[in-house]
Amino acid sequence: MAPALNYPAELLLKAQGVQVVFLDVDGVLTDGGLYFSDAGETLKRFHTLDGQGLKLLQRAGITVAVITGRDSKPLRMRLTALGIEHVFYGTEDKRPAAEITLKTLGLDWSQAAAMGDDWPDLPVMSRCAFACAPVNAQREVSARADYVTTARGGEGAVRELCDLLLIASGKYAQLLAQFAS
Repeated sequence: MAPALNYPAELLLKAQGVQVVFLDVDGVLTDGGLYFSDAGETLKRFHTLDGQGLKLLQRAGITVAVITGRDSKPLRMRLTALGIEHVFYGTEDKRPAAEITLKTLGLDWSQAAAMGDDWPDLPVMSRCAFACAPVNAQREVSARADYVTTARGGEGAVRELCDLLLIASGKYAQLLAQFAS
């Protein structure tokens, strides 16, 4: 089965060699809305397409790292369920967290991708080899992205990045074949 996705060669070349992807949560893995129950509990909505994409990245040997300014029980539950081990919660200054992750993994910025939607994400995005933003990201962030998704944050935008990275790594077709047979 031939893949249906097609990206420009120059975009795939820029994303080639990515070994770690840094993700924000609110506005990237979620729609950016803040939902509170009557009891004051924070509620989060995650998209299953994004979750599957993150699992596929991990199967392909690409590390997923999450750096978020917030913390909540639903977020911790979701990231644990996805097997994401490199997570920084309640982190406003995201660059040092990314640097710790890179050092832990023995990688450098040239092997990293990042996806963010607002100004706190720029210090990481601007240093990575490949930067991505959801279509509904803040305009300054979109302007600095190598790729802007067609999907909104929390609605499959992360899956678009995952698919692009998998194609750039040369592992997309092999993974697809495992499901399509």
